[in-house]
Amino acid sequence: MARIRVEGDDLVIRPTLWEKAAAHRGDVRVPLTSVCRVTVEPDWWRTMRGSHRSGTCVPGLVCIGTRGHQGGEDFVDVRPGRPSVCVELRPSAPFRLLAVAARNAPEAEALARRLRRAAPNIDASTPWRQPLPVPGESGAPPD
Repeated sequence: MARIRVEGDDLVIRPTLWEKAAAHRGDVRVPLTSVCRVTVEPDWWRTMRGSHRSGTCVPGLVCIGTRGHQGGEDFVDVRPGRPSVCVELRPSAPFRLLAVAARNAPEAEALARRLRRAAPNIDASTPWRQPLPVPGESGAPPD
């Protein structure tokens, strides 16, 4: 199972070897300054936004890779029955969301707390993920 780590000023997702092959990519690295919100999603399927772009998605088993939507791209490594740690990123980052499965809810919550402490500009105004931007909609809050 992929690991999320803080390495210096970066947040790094390190998939296992088979996950790298399934995702068609290596590690994912983003600056901690790009992190705007960290949440835990107990329902793995709620992390799935948009459509499958690359990687491997076997319904009911695993989804790992990139997904595209009107707001950009997400990187997911999720599995049914496991909570996901969701890291929302600012528009300047290569992805809008990173979602990685945890073994269980206590592990997911502990990891989310560590990431919130490590990221310098966390938006703590709401404890849940924000919706995708709607094209042509005005009044969207700036990032």
